[in-house]
Amino acid sequence: MIVLDIEASGTEPHLHSMVSVGALEFEKPERQFYGECRIFPGAHVMEEALAVNGFTREEIEDPKKMTDREVAEKFLTFAMEAGEHTLAGQNPSFDRDFMRQGALRYHLNWSLTHRTIDLHSVCYAHMVTHGVLPPVDQEHRRSALNSAKIMTYVGIPEEPKPHNALMGAKVAAEALSRLLYGKNLLPEFVSFSVPNLFLTGSANNR
Repeated sequence: MIVLDIEASGTEPHLHSMVSVGALEFEKPERQFYGECRIFPGAHVMEEALAVNGFTREEIEDPKKMTDREVAEKFLTFAMEAGEHTLAGQNPSFDRDFMRQGALRYHLNWSLTHRTIDLHSVCYAHMVTHGVLPPVDQEHRRSALNSAKIMTYVGIPEEPKPHNALMGAKVAAEALSRLLYGKNLLPEFVSFSVPNLFLTGSANNR
C-alpha cells in the first residue's frame, strides 16, 4: 500500500498543478518519497491553496525546481517498486486524480488502480464498530470527521501547518496503522501512546 499526499496550486486536477508530492510504502515505511516541482505552464493558482501548503508564487514558478512531469515520473518509479500499489491516505481520490492527470498530461504510463483506501472511511468504520458516535455536521447533515478529529481519535497530533506533503503522508500512515492494527508505525509518533480502545483482540498482531 502506498500512502500518498499531494500539495497543489488548487483543487481541480485539470486546472491546477501539483507543487509537492509525499509518499511512503506502508509495509516498508522506511521507503519514502518527497519531491517538489514548479507548476506547469498555464496552471491556475488559488491563493487559498498556497495558504494551506505554505508555498509562494515565486517558489511554485522556480525554474530550478523539477517539472511536474519529472516529479510524476519519479513518483511512479517509486510506486512501481512497492510490493502493493493500492493508494491510501486522507481523501486519496484527490491525490490519485492529481497524479493521474499529471501522468496523462505527458503520456506517461498510468497503471495504478482506481481503488483507494480512504482514512476517513476506515476511521468511521472503526468508530461505529467500537460504539463511538462519528461526529456529524448538523447544518449540512454530513460527516464532520475531518483530519484533525481523526488524529485526535488515534492519539497523535494534528498535521502541522503549513502542510507538507511528506508529513501529510506520514500522519495518514500512522493513523492507518493504529486503526487497522492498533500499533505505532513511525518513529516520529512513538512517544504518542496508542489509545486503549485500539489495543484489543487481534489488532496487536500484524
